Parts: sequence; C-alpha cells; structure tokens
Amino acid sequence: MGTAKNLAFWAVLLLLIVALFNLFSGSGNTLQSQNRPYSQFVTEVGDGFVKSATLDGEKVLYRGSDGKDYVTIKPEDAEVTNLLLDNNIPVSAKSQEESGFQAFIISLLPILLLIGVWIYFMNRMQGGGKGGAMGFGKSRAKLLTEKQGRVTFDDVAGIDEAKEELEEIVEFLRNPQKFSRLGGKIPKGALLVGPPGTGKTLLARAIAGEAGVPFFTISGSDFVEMFVGVGASRVRDMFEQAKKNAPCIVFIDEIDAVGRHRGAGYGGGNDEREQTLNQLLVEMDGFEANEGVIIVAATNRRDVLDPALLRPGRFDRQVTVPNPDIKGREKILGVHARKTPLGPDVDLRIIARGTPGFSGADLANLVNEAALMAARVGRRFVTMIDFESAKDKIMMGAERRSMVMTPAQKEMTAYHEAGHAVVGMALPKCDPVYKATIIPRGQALGMVMSLPEMDQLNYFKDELEQKIAMTMAGKAAEIIKYGEGTVSNGPSGDIMQASNLARAMVMRWGMSDLVGNIDYQEAAEAFRGGGGAGGFSISANTKELIEQEVKRIIDEGYQRAYGLLSERHDEWERLAQGLLEYETLTGAEIERVMKGEPPSSTSGEDDSSNSGNAPSVAAIPKTKPRNKPDSGSLEPEPSA
Repeated sequence: MGTAKNLAFWAVLLLLIVALFNLFSGSGNTLQSQNRPYSQFVTEVGDGFVKSATLDGEKVLYRGSDGKDYVTIKPEDAEVTNLLLDNNIPVSAKSQEESGFQAFIISLLPILLLIGVWIYFMNRMQGGGKGGAMGFGKSRAKLLTEKQGRVTFDDVAGIDEAKEELEEIVEFLRNPQKFSRLGGKIPKGALLVGPPGTGKTLLARAIAGEAGVPFFTISGSDFVEMFVGVGASRVRDMFEQAKKNAPCIVFIDEIDAVGRHRGAGYGGGNDEREQTLNQLLVEMDGFEANEGVIIVAATNRRDVLDPALLRPGRFDRQVTVPNPDIKGREKILGVHARKTPLGPDVDLRIIARGTPGFSGADLANLVNEAALMAARVGRRFVTMIDFESAKDKIMMGAERRSMVMTPAQKEMTAYHEAGHAVVGMALPKCDPVYKATIIPRGQALGMVMSLPEMDQLNYFKDELEQKIAMTMAGKAAEIIKYGEGTVSNGPSGDIMQASNLARAMVMRWGMSDLVGNIDYQEAAEAFRGGGGAGGFSISANTKELIEQEVKRIIDEGYQRAYGLLSERHDEWERLAQGLLEYETLTGAEIERVMKGEPPSSTSGEDDSSNSGNAPSVAAIPKTKPRNKPDSGSLEPEPSA
C-alpha cells in the first residue's frame, strides 16, 4: 500500500517536470526574441531586412540580416504568407498539434500540481513519511536491538527483589513452553514503581538484554499532541510495530503522562489524553490478542494512574523499585567503580554506610564526581578523600570561595549555623550533626548537616518536633545575638522547611489532636492540580484550624530552640568563634570546640592533599539531605 502511494507520487512529480521542460524549451526561442510592431515588420520585409520567417499561430518569428531573432503579432486579416513569398523570403510553419499539446499541458498544470500536493500530504499524514513533519499518527517508539546498548542483569545491583520479579518474565520469553504446558500464561505487563533514579529504565533494558528480544522505548508524553486523535493513532501504530517484531518488549517511561485517572480534568487536551488512554487499554487487553508483546512501564506517581490500567490482564505485576539499602548501595558502587581505579584506602562499605537515601543514579554521580576530582589534582587513582569531597559537593553544593562576604555577614552566618548545631546536639531525637560550614556552597551562605546513623523508614511525632526546633534554631540565634530589629532573611529557607514539615504533620500524618486523623493533603493537591480523582474540599473553618496548628507547632519549636541557646550560651559562643576561625568543622570537631578544646586539625575541604582535613570515618554522612537555597540546617525529607 505504501509502495503504491510512493510510486504514484513520483509518477505525478515526473510528469510535472517533463511538462515544464517541454513548455519552457519550446518557448525558449520566443523568450529570447525581440518584439516588433507589425507595421515595422512589413517595412523590414520590403527593405530586405527579413531573411527567414516561421509562422506559429498568431505569431511570426523571423530572423533579420543582423542575425538576431524577432517576433511580431499578425492581425487576423493580414496575408503574411503572400507578403513573405512575394519578397522571396523562406517561410516555415509550426504544427498546430504541437501548439495544442502545449496549451493542453499548460491548462492541466494547476490541476496536476494540486493532485501532487494532495498525494504528498495524504502520504505524510497516513504514515508514508515516517518521522516527517506531517507524520503525526506515526509512533515515536524507538527500536533498540540486541547490539545497541545491551544491558544484562549483571549490570543491575542493589534491587534484588525487583530483579527476581522480572527474571521470571525473561524465562517466559526464553522458554514459554515450560509455563504453557501447565496452563500458565505470559504476563502481559509489568509496572515499575519507584522514585527517580532507582533503576526502573535499567531494569527494563536488562529484561530485553537477557531475553534477546527487540526492545521498543517511548515516553508517555510522546503519545499526546495538539491534534485530536493523534495519540490513539500512535498507540495503534506502536502495537502494530511491536506485533511485527514479536516476541518483544515495549517500555513506556513516565506512563503517568498518558495514564492519569480519567475524569480528573477539563478541556480538550484532557479529552485527547483520555482517548489515548482508552486506546492503550484496548490494545493491552482487548479483543485482539497481543501474543509475545510485553508492556513494561515506569512511573513514580502510581497514585494518579487510572484503575483500569492497573488491573490484572494489563499490568499483571506491579514491581516496587525503592532506594537501595546499605548492601544494595555497596553493590551499586561496585558496579559503577568497575572501570575506576580505586586507591587502597577506599572502602565501598564505608561509603555505602554514609549515603542512605541515595538512589542508584546518585551513587553513579558520586563515583563520577570522585573520579573527576582525582583527575583534577593529577592523581592516578581515586582515594577516600575524593569520595568525601564529591559527597560534600553533591549534598551541599559546590564551594564558592570566591564569593566576597563582609565580616559582619560572615559573623552572622557563623552564629546562625552554630545555633543549628548546638540545638541539634542538645536534643536527643535529632540526628547526629555531621558537618557545619560557613563557606558558601550552592545558593547557601553556610549550612549544618545532621544525618541519621542508619536508614530511616519511619518518623515519630517527638522526633519531628525536635527537627523543627533545630530548623528554627538559626533564627533564634540571630535574634538572641542581634535583637529583633536586625534579624536577616537568612532563615527563610528554615522557615519554609519547618512549615512544610509541620503542615505534613497536621494535614497528612494525623499528628494534631485538634485536626484529627484526616488526610487533607490530597484535597489540597487536587485543588492545586495535583491530579486527584475526585477528593473533597476543605472548609474555611478547617483551613483556619490547620493554619493555627501549623503555627503552634512551629512556634513551640522556635521557643524550644530559643531556650536551649539561652541555656547553652557559652557553648554556642565558642562554636561560632570556632567556625569563624576554621570555617568548616566535622561532628567530632564541633564537640571538642564546644567544650573549649581545639579541633584535632583545621578543616580545609578544598585541600584534598591533606588527609587530616577529611572527615573521620565516624563522621561519614548518614543520609542524603535536602539542599535549601538559604543558610540553615539540612534535614532529610520525612516519608509518609
């Protein structure tokens, strides 16, 4: 079908080219001839100037004694032939059939041109021009063969449970008879759910690499366009391609872009997305069988997916791909460090223990940054100091030592960060302080990182209240030191972080007796366009009550921090002066400075050649913090 359309298009195009060539080649002489009035032509015939003439309908083409060609238009009653013959001038005439054919071609030319343009655009819109400007209905799925970036399960580490779930799909593709003889059917789809960077796409590629089958990849956003019906057409075309290459795997990344709950929005764009989703549902489990086509999709927003998409028969398996634990992180570091020469002091288990909350992508970035830092100073292998520096850069941002700070600004930053550290060490449920610095990093003028000793799965109410107190300690420190009238905008990031944490306690986790055990977060997100399936609205009285409770929790945390800093004023003062002198202190060094003792060594994170400046093993960070744009403590994001 497509070949016939292409042949028709090229045939029409060739006909147009031939017609234009004949037209212009035939009239070439006319275009080059000089026009003469008929009266002048008669005079020139009598004077013997005309040497030969050709009659072409109403035109008379003649050549003068100067060798040039001329043309004139004869009147209807003029006897040009007799005039020329009487003066012994050679006369010839063009065939009327030839002129008629040219006239016919000229009249037909616009019609042929319109037909050619129509065939061209129809060919493009119906898929003949794959990937062209008008190929709207053509699937954008890319086919990766076994030779293109082959990945196996050996390249996947740290997510053993998820890998085991998917290894059975590989067995189905390799040996389907093993399961079909017992009545088992190959799974039609697997949904990979997890945070970004955990290896969902890598797992899907590993399935294709192990099974040795074609692997189609497409993003959920590639289905929907501004034109109605394009998304459904692309879904049909994608499954047609997959059936031709069966057995194969189709991987849809970020499926929530097209698979959101139906009826949750308004407008034509939403209708187009729903049509695309309906077509996807039909193709995955409709009347037509898709034998040998397995759909693997990935998302980090399972909560917004349509229930019809999640039912067995479409996505038979839902595989959770979480952030790795300490053993998983060690394995992932080993995979990414295969081609990186490591120094004898590098212990991947220590690095894994110091990076809870890191995803596989974060760990890959950590190894790469460490290698770059080692290369920057001319080392032949990567040392533990490089890993520590890379970790600080990832978690706190790059140092900005060139930034100019006045002594007053530097002093205020030191007292601000010292306040966070003192309160964090005074409260028993706060995570151990890993490091404090007043060196500008990223967008922050300074920061304190407090990190847990192990992976945290749950947070408790008293623990969260102490975290809020530590977060508000920076503002309390500024007010105690400089007074109410001179407080800066430095605590803005702390206030934002404390507000988010307190609001989650009240609206999501049921940690307020007045508000009760109701999840108001879903209603708030649905109002902001978060994609709820219906939800409910929050009354004005409830909103006021929520804000009162959020304010109460933050105010109590602030007062708690204010009281602790007043009680431990001497320790806070010593730590602030220590930060002004040393700029960066590890957790163990902070404890010594607060006691009035000198730190074991000065901290100079930028001097990677001095191993004494690197944090000790006991001070390895214990989770990945959130980097805020202002100075203040960095706390992990509590999980629901």
